[in-house]
Amino acid sequence: MDWSYKGAKDGFTEIYRREMGFSRPRNVARRFSASQVLVKRINLYQKLNGHQGCVNAVEFNSTGDLLVSGSDDKQVILWNWATGSKIFSYSSGHLDNIFQTRIMPFTDDQRIVTSSADGQVRLGQVLEGGQVETKRLGKHQGRVYKLAVEPGSPHILYSCGEDGFVQHFDLRSSTATKLFYCSSFTQNSKQSPNSIKLNAIVIDPRNPYYFAVGGSDEYARVYDIRRCHWDASTNSDSPVNAFCPHKLIENKDVHITGMAYSSSSELLVSYNDDLIYLFEKNKGLGPSPLSISPEDLQKHEDPHVYVGHRNLETIKGVNFFGPNDEYVLSGSDCGHIFIWEKKGGKLVRLMVGDRHVVNQLEPHPHLPIFATCGIEKSVKLWSPMASDVPPLPDNVEKIMESNRQGREDHSRITLTPDFIMHVLRLQRRQTLAYIERRNNRADFESDDEDEDEEDRVLGFSDADASSEGVGDCNIS
Repeated sequence: MDWSYKGAKDGFTEIYRREMGFSRPRNVARRFSASQVLVKRINLYQKLNGHQGCVNAVEFNSTGDLLVSGSDDKQVILWNWATGSKIFSYSSGHLDNIFQTRIMPFTDDQRIVTSSADGQVRLGQVLEGGQVETKRLGKHQGRVYKLAVEPGSPHILYSCGEDGFVQHFDLRSSTATKLFYCSSFTQNSKQSPNSIKLNAIVIDPRNPYYFAVGGSDEYARVYDIRRCHWDASTNSDSPVNAFCPHKLIENKDVHITGMAYSSSSELLVSYNDDLIYLFEKNKGLGPSPLSISPEDLQKHEDPHVYVGHRNLETIKGVNFFGPNDEYVLSGSDCGHIFIWEKKGGKLVRLMVGDRHVVNQLEPHPHLPIFATCGIEKSVKLWSPMASDVPPLPDNVEKIMESNRQGREDHSRITLTPDFIMHVLRLQRRQTLAYIERRNNRADFESDDEDEDEEDRVLGFSDADASSEGVGDCNIS
């Protein structure tokens, strides 16, 4: 009898095989975690409340027993996520919203690195008495959305910023190293390249010499750290490979907001107000994509694509899920969490994850659990909790169609100078009208109503004042 595992979607089949002695315990755990039955049972496990602003960053430590979060309130919180309790919090020293928090591996969870809208990369060192000492490691000009920690290293990390620079940090050293300045591809040497504002950086887990960055153009670029000259003033921007869907090449209206590497070196890329694409390692466009002829370009296979969500309002992340990265996770402007099969792109789970926007999703390193954050002030944890296997929501087609229509409508808008000036004049008139109404307002009207009107008129939020954290959060 052939007892080989054929990728059965029902994880309970694997349990039966274990009971009969035909599977190893480790295989049971991994295959059961990947079963679609289990994934379809995922539901809200609990909320972690403690921040006073939007939560922009969540990450588990390497063992998975702790979780760290960062927020617009500039606080960092370390959680025992299983019990829902806060272990400690500290003021990061940042001057603006925190966008990334990472626990350095093999440091006994005593070192936490953060990045922020203020351009700083900072280190929080937990001391013996429980206090946290913070210091600045480096600085970019502009926001720093993402950090990348070298797998298994307690010392090495990278940052990328809106200034186009990639910086390398060794915590044993007192100074950061600017590796290179990321610039646009050009057709010839006479063209002047433009700076690429970087939003994302990820390291290939199978080969940590390679890392990818993405930002304000259509290309995901892969670099080899061994080819960097460790001096950005003399090192030209020289990727070893580049990836882009054929239809987006030379599309100046798209940019990359999030990326993730799979355990098999596949590169997952999320585009602003477009879709999510999966690129295989050896099927890139090479180091000079503009030099490829149209004939050769047609020979390249189209990447896998994942559809249904909307990614416009924020710098949204994307991630893999499952013991062998069998699924793809993304948040959406509609407030939903989308889970697709990696192979084939079928949507298998759709859940409400935030009243506004789901920004970041972080899978647990070992368990079928993931954490999310968004415009609300809480961290949410998701686990297979449902007693049965729920179907996709009845309105799933309506949600996906609304997101698709929003993308198409947005792509038809042309932001001419006249249009921009019209919007600015309209905003000024609305603001002046609001000030006049406020000055003439009767004394019996409440302060809460004033705040609600201010949020709406000034364009900080389109929700009411009761919405959690809306007034404090910056969608950028």
